[in-house]
Amino acid sequence: MEGVAPQSDMPELLIRIKKKTDGNAALSCLRANGSVTWQRQEGAQGRFFPLHDLTHYAVETVLRHRKGFFGLVADGWNMGDFGTPWPRGPMPADMDPSEQIVGLLDLERTTGVLRTPRDAADPANSVATVILQHVTDAELEAVRARRDELIERWKTLPAGETLELPFDRSGWGAS
Repeated sequence: MEGVAPQSDMPELLIRIKKKTDGNAALSCLRANGSVTWQRQEGAQGRFFPLHDLTHYAVETVLRHRKGFFGLVADGWNMGDFGTPWPRGPMPADMDPSEQIVGLLDLERTTGVLRTPRDAADPANSVATVILQHVTDAELEAVRARRDELIERWKTLPAGETLELPFDRSGWGAS
């Protein structure tokens, strides 16, 4: 897709998650400038990462995280930049807590932990308390609702098809 000219009606980032016919998946992100980054998601990763990526989308769009995973991708990070050997260096110090919130919601999805909003405030769950201290119950429920809607869309997507999601921070204001 190199050489694709940017389009004025294109979102800042167009996220595409392809459900392959063999049960695997592929994530690609097309930036408004025409550049693309992508990764194959095979085997266990092909079952886990589409749901994880959809949770990222829900967290980052509902909470308007400008500097979460998809925000960094929109800013030019490539898929290979997120992990060893960290070619771009460490994650930005001012990054939004998207990854931590997504991790908790992934845990909730797979185990049922944190299902009620105030479970996160339980003193016995200090990690969740720290991570979610600035997220209201209403915001957490809105993220869950968006995540659940996206996961349902993914589950009903026919094999061989692609789910496309626009990511555009332009109307969010400064953070």
